Amino acid sequence: MKQWIEVNGTALRYEVTGAGPSTLVLVHEMGGTLDSWDHVLPALSANRRVLRYDTRGAGQSEKLAATPTMALMADDIAALLDAAGIAGPVAIAGCAVGGGIAMTFALRHPARTAALIAMGPATGVSAERRAATLARADSTEKSGMAAVVEESFANSYPPEVRHNAEHFREFRARWIANDPHSYAAIYRMLADTDLAPSYGRIACPTLLLAGIHDKLRPPALVAPIAQAIPGARFQALDSGHFMAVQTPALVADAINGFLATLNL
Repeated sequence: MKQWIEVNGTALRYEVTGAGPSTLVLVHEMGGTLDSWDHVLPALSANRRVLRYDTRGAGQSEKLAATPTMALMADDIAALLDAAGIAGPVAIAGCAVGGGIAMTFALRHPARTAALIAMGPATGVSAERRAATLARADSTEKSGMAAVVEESFANSYPPEVRHNAEHFREFRARWIANDPHSYAAIYRMLADTDLAPSYGRIACPTLLLAGIHDKLRPPALVAPIAQAIPGARFQALDSGHFMAVQTPALVADAINGFLATLNL
């Protein structure tokens, strides 16, 4: 059952599903919601507890009035775990910006992180792309989500991964329903983020996933992140940017396979 709670200075929608000795936290992509995990959730919650939520600014969580930081977004998870009464280390999986948030959680809360799965993680914006990213934020805020959906999905949800027409239709409509001001604030957050210097400090077992049809963060960009994290594993999937929506079976197999090696 989906619920709402006030934690860490914001109101979040969340849901806890399943039961078992371990907990997996799911962090959705920029423009997504906790519903992005719908088609992968049954396989992930069969033998464990799963916490998923709408990040601040997304879905039915409180919208953003200012640009957040990755640290703030990561601390939302710690506060949500406390409020939900979930103690002990958790596995955490995030997609795109959610991957960056998950990595930041592992960095800021190492004692609470049993394992990390980052799927095409957004870890910042290079100096040469910063101006374009800020311009895109301004354009999205001014014109709205519908005005940028085709350009965005050409890179993140290309025809090669539109395997299920109903999943695509639903995700597209939900993506367009985003608050453009909050969406733009996440762009600005990314423009001020650089996790690269911290990769080497991630101490938990880590899996990096990349989609071969992801034109935003293809394997060539994700593999070096895995190489910079001590002991991290890397796997390329026949998927795109929104992996859990586009290829839920592949994502479930990758996550469950990795966590099984850790008895999680």
